[in-house]
Amino acid sequence: MMSAHPSPAFRLTLRARGSSGIVALAAIAVGITACSRKASPATPASTTQTAELPPLKVVDPSYMDTTVTACTDFNLYANGGWLERDTIPPAYSESGVFKDMADRNELVVRSVLDDAMAKAKSLPDTSTQYKLGTFYGSCMDSSAAEAAGVSPIAPQLAAIDSITSTAGLIPEVAALQMEGTNVLFRYGPSVNVHDAEHYIADFDRGGLGMPDRDYYLSAAPSADSMRQAYRAHIAKMLVLGGEDSAAGSKDAERVMSLETEMARAQLPRVARRDPKATDHQMAFAKLHELAPDVDWTAYLHDVGLSSPVSLVNVGEPAYYKALDALVAKRPVEDWRAYLRYHVLSSAAPWLSSAFVNENFAFASRFSGAKELLPRWKRCLRVTDAQLGEALGQAYVARTFPPDAKAKAKAVIDDIRAAFHDRLLRLTWMSDSTRAHALDKLAKMGEKVGYPDRWRDYSKLRVSTGPFVLDDQNASRFEWERVAQRPGQPVDKTEWGITVPTVNAYYNPSKNEMVFPAGALVPQTFDPKADDGANYGSLGASWAGHEMTHGFDDEGRHYDAQGNLTDWWTPADSKRFNAQAELDAKQYDGYIQVDTFHVNGHLTLGENIADYGGALTAYDALEKALQRDGRPGLIDGFTPEQRFFIGYAQSFRVHSRPQSLITRVKVDPHSPENWRVDGPLADMEAFAKAFGCKPGDPMVRPRNLVPNIW
Repeated sequence: MMSAHPSPAFRLTLRARGSSGIVALAAIAVGITACSRKASPATPASTTQTAELPPLKVVDPSYMDTTVTACTDFNLYANGGWLERDTIPPAYSESGVFKDMADRNELVVRSVLDDAMAKAKSLPDTSTQYKLGTFYGSCMDSSAAEAAGVSPIAPQLAAIDSITSTAGLIPEVAALQMEGTNVLFRYGPSVNVHDAEHYIADFDRGGLGMPDRDYYLSAAPSADSMRQAYRAHIAKMLVLGGEDSAAGSKDAERVMSLETEMARAQLPRVARRDPKATDHQMAFAKLHELAPDVDWTAYLHDVGLSSPVSLVNVGEPAYYKALDALVAKRPVEDWRAYLRYHVLSSAAPWLSSAFVNENFAFASRFSGAKELLPRWKRCLRVTDAQLGEALGQAYVARTFPPDAKAKAKAVIDDIRAAFHDRLLRLTWMSDSTRAHALDKLAKMGEKVGYPDRWRDYSKLRVSTGPFVLDDQNASRFEWERVAQRPGQPVDKTEWGITVPTVNAYYNPSKNEMVFPAGALVPQTFDPKADDGANYGSLGASWAGHEMTHGFDDEGRHYDAQGNLTDWWTPADSKRFNAQAELDAKQYDGYIQVDTFHVNGHLTLGENIADYGGALTAYDALEKALQRDGRPGLIDGFTPEQRFFIGYAQSFRVHSRPQSLITRVKVDPHSPENWRVDGPLADMEAFAKAFGCKPGDPMVRPRNLVPNIW
C-alpha cells in the first residue's frame, strides 16, 4: 500500500482496485470479528495451509470453455469454465486471479507474522521484529477490543467536544489527520510536477464519508437510497459512540449537510484526469488569500513542519474557497458532529463488535460482501499496510529468489525494447515528439521485486493494545517520517507499494514502473513457464500495461524527468486526442452491469494501457521466438494462442453486481471481461492467431480501431 497518508498528488496508476487503489494485501478490510485466535507455530501452519491451496499456472486449460468460440467472446473462451464453477466466497466482493494470488501470499505473510508474534516477548522492544509481532498480536486480541468498547478513542471524542469556536477546529483537524482520519481536506508532501527533483507541500480535496461526490449529488433513485442509508449509518455510529437517538439523528443531518456542500465544490473524477486540472502552484501567502478563515501557518506547524514553506500546490482551489466559507459560516455544532462521526468511522474496524458490524453493514452496500473476512486476514492486511517493509524482507526470503527476479526483469526489458521499436514505426508521430518519447522511455525507471534498502522503523511506537491506538501511532509515524519533505530532494528509492502486494504501478512524477515480488508469481509469472504464457500475462497485462501508462492520456503530459511539460507538437497532440476519443467511444458502448455502461473517459488511461500493453508484448514475444526458437504445441496451442490465453486469464475475475456498480463511479479500470475482449478485438494478430474473420464479434472494423501505440 501507499503510505498511511499518501500525498494527494502522489497519483499512481495502478493495475487493479482496492481500498486505496491496490488490491490484495494493500487493502485494509473493513471490520473485525469478535473471536480471538491464538498464535500457532509458523512452520507447521505454513505447511498445512499452503497444502490446502493448489498451485497456480500462468495458463490453465481447465479454466477454459472451448464450447464458446474464441472469435465470439474470448473472455468466456479463456475463462468460462472457471466462471461456470466459481462461487464468490461470502467475505469477498470478487474472486479470481487477484484473490487467488493474494491467498497464497497471505499464507506466507501469516507464517512470518505468527513467527514474529511468538518471538516478540523475547526480543528488545526496539527491534523491528518485536514491533511487527506486537502490532499484529495487538490486533489479534479481539477480547481486549470487545472489553474496551469505545474507551480507546474517548480522549479524541472529548477533544472534539471541547471545541467551542472555529479557531479550535483546525488544530483538531490537524491532530486527527496525523492519526489517520480523513477530515476536511488532504495534505501531504508530493513530487513537484514542475521541479521533479524536489517535494512540494500539496493540498487536495478530502473529507467525504462516501466514495465519490456523485453519491451526494446524483438525482438517480439508487443514489438517493444510498444517501438515506448513509444518514442512518451515521446516526447509528454516533449512538454507539454515546449519543442518544434523537441527538444522533440530528447530528447525522448536520454531517450529511456539510459533506453535501463539500461534494458540491469538488471536481468530477473525469475532470481530474487532466493533470493540469489539479496543478495550481502558488506562493504560500496566496493560500491565506484563498482561504483566509484558516490559519495555514499554524496548521503546518501543528502537522510537523519545523520551518515555513514558500510554495504550495492546491489541487482544487474552488474546493478550498468553498471549504473556507463553510468553516466561517457553519455553527461549531456542525463541525463537532462531523469530526465525531469520522473519528468513530475511522476507528470502527478496530473497536468492539457493535462498531465492527455496523461499519461492515454499510461498507457492504458498496462491495456486496456478505461476511467479514477472518480476523487474521484483516489483521494481516492492516499490518502490511502500516508496517509493510518490515514484512518485505522475510517475504522475499521465502518466496522470491534472485533468479526469479532476473528472469522477470528479462521479460520486462524485452517489453521495453519492443515499445522502443513501436515508437520508431509510428506514422502519425512527428520526429520532434518521437525524440522526446524515446528519451522518456530510455529514462523510465524500473523497480522489480523489492526495495534496495528497507525502511527504518526505529521511531515507531508499538504497545500491546488497545490496537486502535497502535494503528493511530503507526499512522502518526508515517506522517512524521515525511513531514519535513517540502523543498527537500525526492527519494527516488522509495516504493509506493508493499512487497507482498498483488499489483504494480506507474508513477508519472518519477517516470518509473514498480513490480513487487507479490505480483511476480503464478498466475502472473512463472520462470518455468513458456514464453507465450509469460509474455501474455507478465509481458502484456503487467509490464506492457505499466509502460504504456507513461504515454496514456495522463502520463503523456509528463516528460522524462517527471515534470508536467507539454513536449508534444500541437498537431501530434491533436492526432493523439482524436484516436483516444475512438477508444473512449468503444468502451462507452460496453455494458458494465445491468443498465450501467462503462465510462469510457473515466477508464480511458487504463484502456489505452491495456491495448498498448498487448500490442507491445506481442511484438516482444515474436522477437523472443525468433531469438530463442519456437516450441511445439503446448496443451494443443501455439505460442501466439497461449499468449492471448495467458493475457485473458490474467484478468480472470468474477465480481458481485454491487461492486461493479460502485466501480462505474470510482474505478478507472473497465470490468475485466472488457479488459480482455476490448483490446483483443482491436488486434489483427489476435484474429490471425484464432482464424477470426471480419464480422465476428471479436473483430472490430478497422476504421473504428484506435491507432495510438
